[in-house]
Amino acid sequence: MRVFFIKRFSGVSLIAGNQHQRITELTKNKQELHIIPLFVIMDIAYLKEVKQVKQKQIYLILFCVMISWGLNVIATKILVTNFMPVTMTAFRIFLGGVSVFIILSIIKKVRMLTKKEFIYVFIGGLFNVVVHHYFLAVGLSETSASNGGLILGLGPILTAVLAVLFLGSTMTVIRAVGFLLGITGVGCIVLQSGGGFHGIASGDVSVFLSVLSQAISFVLIAKVSKTLDPRLMTGYMLVMGSVILFFISLALEPEGLASMQNASIGLWALFFASAVIATALGHMLYNFSMGKVGAAEASIFINLSPFFSLIGSVIFLKEKIAAAQLIGFVFILIGVVLGSGGFEELIRKRKRNQQMNMKKKYTV
Repeated sequence: MRVFFIKRFSGVSLIAGNQHQRITELTKNKQELHIIPLFVIMDIAYLKEVKQVKQKQIYLILFCVMISWGLNVIATKILVTNFMPVTMTAFRIFLGGVSVFIILSIIKKVRMLTKKEFIYVFIGGLFNVVVHHYFLAVGLSETSASNGGLILGLGPILTAVLAVLFLGSTMTVIRAVGFLLGITGVGCIVLQSGGGFHGIASGDVSVFLSVLSQAISFVLIAKVSKTLDPRLMTGYMLVMGSVILFFISLALEPEGLASMQNASIGLWALFFASAVIATALGHMLYNFSMGKVGAAEASIFINLSPFFSLIGSVIFLKEKIAAAQLIGFVFILIGVVLGSGGFEELIRKRKRNQQMNMKKKYTV
């Protein structure tokens, strides 16, 4: 193969010094030559700068998604207070699913499911949409938004535990400590009333069941995510689940449709924002970001969601935050970092980067 001398192209330049002289000498030879390693002709400093800029943009996207998810708990609390919870949730999730399909149609990512994919997506949708959103809507109508938001933060830990039980993941000491801390945090939150186990609000239990059902769905989704775009999977699950929720609402809430007829413009604006921004765009942007920075780093940002729920409940709902809730939040925060595997993965990633940098240092 012949080697061509490239002075500069799109920000990529030759490295000055001995390597520059070596390449110049090689290009004078008319004989067949081996390909020069890429790191010899790439401007490493430039590439690192570009990578850091892109990574900061992804982090900003994740930060904004966590704001929308945290405040969505507040929005859902307001909506279930003014509408029949299951009926409203069915329409909200359906609108979110339709929004996902519209976006995917624009970028040409829509396709039909295979029979195997349909089975997994349908079962996953039952847990991820029907059971999860049913208990979330009912739970938030019976507990505070601050409690609900904090308990929702337990999701990554439950997912990690189920992955150990059903997907063959390893339960390390660090993950076990994280799980115990997370459970302790939830205990601080639900027992804050001082009434012991008899004082636990039924709404707190419902929210916990919603998180558990979502964690189960993630295990099922992992079975099919290797062949199906997670964004498309999200759209199918939202639409399928919302239709099932609607028929459930007809049985449980006969007056559900009537409760949505006389809503104010402000409530409808909140409804559409929750469906389109938090549900549709939020999940799509999170999946996109996870593919760019990895599941470990993306999962760390989930800790911000209950924080914004706490802030939102104080600002918009005038709820008072108890000391036990703050303590519980800290326990859940540390528990998710350790129990989800994110902390261990970040350590492994850091070691890999150090090893690669050392190799580059000695090679160049």
